[in-house]
Amino acid sequence: MGRMQNILGLCFLILFLAGCQSTPHLVKRSQMLMGTVVFVTAVGADEKIAQRAVKAGLDEIRRLEELLSTWISTSELSRVNAAAGRKSIQVSQETFEVLTRSLEVAKLTQGGFNIALGPAVNAWDVSGEGHVPSQEKLEALRPQIELSNVQLDETTRSVWLRRPGMSIDVGGIGKGYAADLAARVMRTAGATAGVVALSGDIKTFGRMPDTQRFVFGIQHPRKEQGQVLGRIELEDEAVSTAGDYQRYFMKDGVRFHHILDPKTLHPAQGCQSVTVIAKDGVMADGLDTGIFVMGPDKGMALIESLPDVEGVIVDREGTVLVSSGLKNRLSLEP
Repeated sequence: MGRMQNILGLCFLILFLAGCQSTPHLVKRSQMLMGTVVFVTAVGADEKIAQRAVKAGLDEIRRLEELLSTWISTSELSRVNAAAGRKSIQVSQETFEVLTRSLEVAKLTQGGFNIALGPAVNAWDVSGEGHVPSQEKLEALRPQIELSNVQLDETTRSVWLRRPGMSIDVGGIGKGYAADLAARVMRTAGATAGVVALSGDIKTFGRMPDTQRFVFGIQHPRKEQGQVLGRIELEDEAVSTAGDYQRYFMKDGVRFHHILDPKTLHPAQGCQSVTVIAKDGVMADGLDTGIFVMGPDKGMALIESLPDVEGVIVDREGTVLVSSGLKNRLSLEP
């Protein structure tokens, strides 16, 4: 009888403890940062922890915006650009790191990714009314977009743009970097899982309260916003998409978009969209643009050669190419 009472007592204790365990809490918030609407989701043991993690993530993105945004005249990158051709500028560890990673991705993509393309991008004015510049005007800008003129000094942690008129912009990689750092501080704040989404740049960690992975839909490049090409589940991964549908203007039936080929200084023509999945947001964000410029064949070859990197490329005809590691993970829409 005593043994039976002990077993029953143990069962009641297990049921009691199970009932005392709190259900994981999910909190979502959005805010306008880095020129886009940022969505942050955190899962915590309770609401207080989840709220704290979301706030930490948004605060981190805001801090990085003050360092990296060229729209803020006092940012470190704005000061680097203002000093082009005159002197080097000492920067924070974060700014130096994102610039270092930018040059690494440029090398990986054979120059397809280039943070110094700003003067050429401005000449096209894709984000404004749109303008097709003359080839003479574009050629005159070439010395200002040469990446070898971006000099990083690791000893002094300084940046020097060697030619007047140069301008660097990390818009093609900075959001992924910010998502990485935001996810890191959210974990430190106690989040067990979460998503940081800055436009098309998304970083995930952990799983939802129901143990489900986070589902990401790849926008179809030739259909209305929200109509997806396919879906994929993510866990402790980042995803980023570059497409010719994001910023463009039409002239005489031709689509002129914002992703320029540094070799021609004209919009790259080989792809409609490129989606890259990687462990780090900074890698996914930088690679998608560089691979878009490289084109489908060289781009997919690069994806297959890199560890922990997968991708989906839609070429100029609309053919969908899927990397070997995604074939059993990606669900394409009919």
